[in-house]
Amino acid sequence: MKDKLCLTSAQTQTPVCPAQPAESHWTMSDRTMEADFDTDMWWGTLGSVRPFPNFRPEKDIADIQTACQHNDVASLVRIITNRDNAQRQSLAKAYLSTTSKKLTADLKKALHGDVETLILDLLLTPEQFDAQRLHQAMKGVGTDEETLLEVLCTRSPLQLKGIALAYNKMYKKDLEKDLDGETSGDFTKLLLALVRKEAGMGSVKQDFKHLSEELKAEKANVSQWIRILTTRHPDHLKRVLMRLEGHIGQPVGEVLQKRFGGLASGDLKLGLTTLVQCIQNPAAYLAKRLQSMKGAIVQGVLVSHCEEDLLTVRVAFLRATGTSLYSTLQKRFAGVFQSALLALCRAED
Repeated sequence: MKDKLCLTSAQTQTPVCPAQPAESHWTMSDRTMEADFDTDMWWGTLGSVRPFPNFRPEKDIADIQTACQHNDVASLVRIITNRDNAQRQSLAKAYLSTTSKKLTADLKKALHGDVETLILDLLLTPEQFDAQRLHQAMKGVGTDEETLLEVLCTRSPLQLKGIALAYNKMYKKDLEKDLDGETSGDFTKLLLALVRKEAGMGSVKQDFKHLSEELKAEKANVSQWIRILTTRHPDHLKRVLMRLEGHIGQPVGEVLQKRFGGLASGDLKLGLTTLVQCIQNPAAYLAKRLQSMKGAIVQGVLVSHCEEDLLTVRVAFLRATGTSLYSTLQKRFAGVFQSALLALCRAED
């Protein structure tokens, strides 16, 4: 690892190095002002984007106005990507109060393409951004089941409640009704159960018994899997699945692939195996998603997780590919959009 300070991920038990500011994207004057911080602030979080020290909305407003006037996209990217979400929300409110204009409206005049989408996404709250991703996954012809599953499987019950409220406020629609209308059968039941996810503890012995008995039954019963996998705390489920794998001698994901195989249950099979991956190792699941290097997926994961657990995802990506996420982004993307993604990733591993 190239970062000097390291912490240990509770999920991976692997040394994870806190990110340092993306100085390669800064001018010398920027470095003087923005790189002067206490390194102690980097401890205690697995996110790559942290609260910006010496945050001064009035200065950011003046700098943003100047950058917009001169179409200085690099400066706009530097400012927005170096503030955490709470600071961006504060900045947007101060901007409206000071200028009587919405920050997003002025940014749209100076930005375009992928970098515009990314910067505007960063100005949403986390709940709004996930609600937007769900809406876009169901918008138009066809449904993006993988994005639906990514959001619903990686979010906690409390986060999902906030996402559902944001969805209703943003689109004047009910999330559960939209999911019901866009999907069908047992896959719909799984998605709705995920939206209503609980985090109870239950009994490891009893849950193991129910799932092992289901696997022995002649006819597959998905209801048992959905009930247990969506109403228990992840730590409890890890113990249940570990015990089940020891009993059957196979990874649960592989067993589910066979148990719910066939063309008719393709979405259900994808949903169950994705949920199991997210329970057992969410960082590895997200790292696998990032390996596609598709712009929308990369942007979605980085924006969603840069303040939460992106350091563990970086470690999982390096372990799975042998190459750091930072280096991979450098090779795959270019220009100011690349700079914005690298600022969220934050550092080499």
